[in-house]
This record gives sequence, C-alpha cells and structure tokens, in this order.
Amino acid sequence: MREITIGQYIPGNSVIHRLDPRTKILITFAFMVLLFVIDDFTGYAFPAVFIIVASLLSGISLKYMIRGLRPLVVIILLTFVLNLFMIKGRVIYEVGPLDITYEGLHQGVFMVLRLVMLIVGTSLLTLTTSPITLTDGIESLLKPFSRVGVPAHELAMMMTIALRFIPTLMEETDKIMKAQMARGADFSSGNIVKRAKSLVPLLVPLFISAFRRADDLAMAMESRCYRGGENRTRMKQLRMTYADLVAFIATGLLAAGSLASRFIW
Repeated sequence: MREITIGQYIPGNSVIHRLDPRTKILITFAFMVLLFVIDDFTGYAFPAVFIIVASLLSGISLKYMIRGLRPLVVIILLTFVLNLFMIKGRVIYEVGPLDITYEGLHQGVFMVLRLVMLIVGTSLLTLTTSPITLTDGIESLLKPFSRVGVPAHELAMMMTIALRFIPTLMEETDKIMKAQMARGADFSSGNIVKRAKSLVPLLVPLFISAFRRADDLAMAMESRCYRGGENRTRMKQLRMTYADLVAFIATGLLAAGSLASRFIW
C-alpha cells in the first residue's frame, strides 16, 4: 500500500514542476485520450518516449513511478487473463474448455500496456503538482462553466482533497492492518467468505479514522474563515510561459506522430 503513487506530491524545482498546472492538466487529459485512440503497438512508442522524457525532466525516476503499479498488479493480471481467454480467434493452446488464441494474446498485451502507461503517465500530474496549485488549475479550467451554475471552486476543492486522501488512507490502512495482525488477526488464509469477514475489523476503524480526518480538515478550514471561492483572491496568480507553449507543441507532435504511425506502418 505504501507503493501507491497516485495522490502523492514530490516537491521539486524541475521544468515539469514549474509548468502551469492548467498546462499539465490539459496535457494529461490529452495523453489519456491519445492512449484510447491508439489501436496498434507502434503507436505506443510515442507515449513511451513521452513518459521517459517527462520523467527525466521532472527528476522523478521512472522506477519510482513503475513501483506504484504493484498495488494494481491484480487488476492488470485480471485484464490480461480476461482478454486472453474471452477473445475468439486462431487457437494457440487449449486449457480444458478454454482456448488461448493469438488474437486474445495480442489484445491482452495491448490492454496491459495501455493500462500501465495510463497509470504511470497520469501519476506524473500529482507527483509534480502541489495540492493548492492543482486546485487552482482545475478551478481555472472549470471557471467558464460557472456561468451555467457549475460550482467550479467546490468541485476543484473536492477533487483535490479526494486525491490527497488516497495516500493518507492507504497509510492509515497499513497501520490498522499491522495493529490487527499483532492482535492475532489473519487476512490471508481461509476462503473468500472468511477473508471478507476478517476485513470488518479493518474497515470499521478505517472509516472512523477517515471521518475524523475529514472533520479535522473541515474545522481547520472554518477556523481560517474559509467560505468557498466567491470573492476569494490568490497570492500567486497563474500565468503561462514559453515553457508551457513548448509543452503544448511537444504534446501536439506526440499525438500527430502516434496517429500517423498507423498509416506509415
């Protein structure tokens, strides 16, 4: 659980850290859309290069970001297995009533690569953007929708708090699990029903701790006279620079290269 990188922030002064948060949010969104548009392996070469270059520029090792995939190994393997056995085609090997097909193997590897790049690429956003800056960026992007009644500031605040609560709750879960195991609790043996019942001593204190932390956060915000985003000013105004323009151009070239690869190859 300590390996989860989504929601964590690593302070730094790199080129990626200094980019405008709106730039990083838009590029991350474009990166996600691009991954779902790509339909062949050659197209993945450009997102892979993008992740490696962004990792080098941010000063955050690629190994650290990949390590964040460990808690999601079950989901990744399940995605691979479902595609491996559920897609019909040319049979490679038979496992009882199930058939492993070439098309299933191809699609399974393809989906695993998409999922890995999606997680690693999007984790760069939270790793290089502080919670306050991320909130300001989301609010700025949602501000045009406030004219039709969308609470931009409140939505941005809730999304940022939710992201920041992920590593906090994971750390709390780890502490509670170790405390329960020291008292004799067993979370790894027995059938599914027994394992589900063993999670009750874990989930109850976890929810209580989450509600307590949320209440403490609400009291801290009220004590600082927080009243929402109306008439609220900021000490640091968001301004885009030439580095943001270069980042947009590089992302555009990346998207063009990925989409053009299907015609070249």
